[in-house]
Amino acid sequence: MRICVFLSAADLDDRYTRPAREFAELLGKGGHTLVWGGSDVGLMKVVADGVQSAGGRLCGVSVDFLAASARPGADEMVIAKDLAERKRLLLAKSDAVVIMVGGTGTLDEATEILELKKHGHTDKPVVLLNTAGFYDGLKEQFRRMESEGLLPLPLTDLVFFAEEPVGALAYLEESRGIG
Repeated sequence: MRICVFLSAADLDDRYTRPAREFAELLGKGGHTLVWGGSDVGLMKVVADGVQSAGGRLCGVSVDFLAASARPGADEMVIAKDLAERKRLLLAKSDAVVIMVGGTGTLDEATEILELKKHGHTDKPVVLLNTAGFYDGLKEQFRRMESEGLLPLPLTDLVFFAEEPVGALAYLEESRGIG
């Protein structure tokens, strides 16, 4: 499976890097391909290192203004002209999506895939990996949107919330009939 991971390029502490590394190793050992923003810095590097060292493949999609931090030695690297093209390519090259810890860019990517699902433009499984409770507030906001009638689909049809890396990958594999 080609799994797109939206995540931060910032250097983060162990409460975030340890679970990200664990997910990356599971992904690599499962023979999956990481599709990610292509950066060789911060949490993006941690995940790419973990996937590659566990035998998985790397498909990066960087963007012109970040090309200097693109990972050398990826199995595939595409440089998009802008962020909109980058998001489109990341989704086009993947079978499933995992949202990890990140900032506004990650949130932008997450809401775009959820909008596509909401409108029936994709059926890719989406997992929000809620490492160390990072997305507790967002999870509560989504629940409020659902309870107040702002989501046309049940929240469970849009996104699966996983608290641990093993649960995230298990959900994706099950949803795609793997394993």
